[in-house]
Amino acid sequence: MGNKPELSISQVINMSFGFLGIQMGFALQNGNASRILQTFGADVEHLSLFWLAAPITGMIVQPIIGHYSDRTWNRLGRRRPYILVGALLTTLTLFLMPNAALLTTLLAPLWIGAGLLMFMDASINVTMEPFRALIGDNLPSSQRSLGFSVQTFLIGIGAVLGSLLPFMLTKYFHVAGTSEAGQVPSNVIYSFYVGGFVLLLTVLWSVFKTKEYSPTELQTFSDAVAIEQDAVAIEQDAAPKFGLRSIFSDIGKMPVIMRKLGWVQFFSWFALFMMWVYTTPAIADSVFYLREGNRQDLYMEAANWVGVLFGIYNGVSALYALFIPRIAKHFGRGKTHALGLSIGGLSLISLFLIKDANLLILPMIGIGIAWGSILAMPYAILSDHLPTGKMGVYMGLFNFFITLPQIVCGFFGGMIIKYFFHSQSIYGLLLAGIFMLLAAFFVPKNKN
Repeated sequence: MGNKPELSISQVINMSFGFLGIQMGFALQNGNASRILQTFGADVEHLSLFWLAAPITGMIVQPIIGHYSDRTWNRLGRRRPYILVGALLTTLTLFLMPNAALLTTLLAPLWIGAGLLMFMDASINVTMEPFRALIGDNLPSSQRSLGFSVQTFLIGIGAVLGSLLPFMLTKYFHVAGTSEAGQVPSNVIYSFYVGGFVLLLTVLWSVFKTKEYSPTELQTFSDAVAIEQDAVAIEQDAAPKFGLRSIFSDIGKMPVIMRKLGWVQFFSWFALFMMWVYTTPAIADSVFYLREGNRQDLYMEAANWVGVLFGIYNGVSALYALFIPRIAKHFGRGKTHALGLSIGGLSLISLFLIKDANLLILPMIGIGIAWGSILAMPYAILSDHLPTGKMGVYMGLFNFFITLPQIVCGFFGGMIIKYFFHSQSIYGLLLAGIFMLLAAFFVPKNKN
């Protein structure tokens, strides 16, 4: 009996290649959902409520998908059936979301757009959670930092493409970047179409290029057995091994390191949610409205530039991911993550001070370092402490610590902006920076 065999770098890339397309779709949503919803009539202080679709669906979907993928085995494998179904549904929603105005015979376009946002998030979560669990299933402990770093690199590449696509279509292909009131610009619509095709093709590549270990094969590896022995209380729980009731039992018996990382995830994802929701209106107000011109055109120009900025931080995260395994090996995973979050927090705070659109590129470098660390290090730290038979459900439950802060921010973020900051969105970015620094403080400084 031995450890799982190490995989070649090409096998690791193939296993996670679908994340490139998933994140391309996710970046299109992040960079344009506020714009689309405001086009259909949403007020700035209500944006965070619409963005609740993502964390609520994630909180519900990911543990359930993780639970059942732990117990699935068919001709496609264990995780791949869920990856494929989620990709098909996400592609469909990417085609529909920017065209919500065409469905006005059913509901107001604002509510159709919000409903599609929720459905897209549910579909992305169906696809994303099994990809995370696949790293734990297929790689030995010695390669898990590499595995999650490769995922982060591919996520960064996909996010760069998704973030820059509306800008590039306008600048290089002369697709209209502005539109009449109540209509989504053509560059956004075509970007969503391209994103849908790329997502589907990359996920299909991973599904058909990746081999999964069967449940029986997984039990023959000594590294899996060692973790199982440490988690015997989980596996011998009196709750039924099948059925959703076992999820609640698993929550009560989650590993201690998972609870500690929960605080880190809470503060870092609260900060990210504020950034995603309020960057476009904040930058429009604090930078672009300082110039003379039509406010509608200036807002669209600001939104296109925010897409570029988001592309930059995602590109930096992809490059930083290449260095994470080496940095983590030298300093330890915990200290590496704390460093990345600290840099990100200071960078978010600096957005409050900068009034030049081009200078906004500089803090995006620091935010990219934090984003790369957030996507890789918590999962690398956690995966060594999870029982093999419950890798999927615990990866899904770990998502609670991502979705809960977004729900809290969604309910209270708009009120904070309206009543404490007098509807000045830029203060939301300042608050995000403070929360990111708090996340760095709570990181367990372990050497693993």
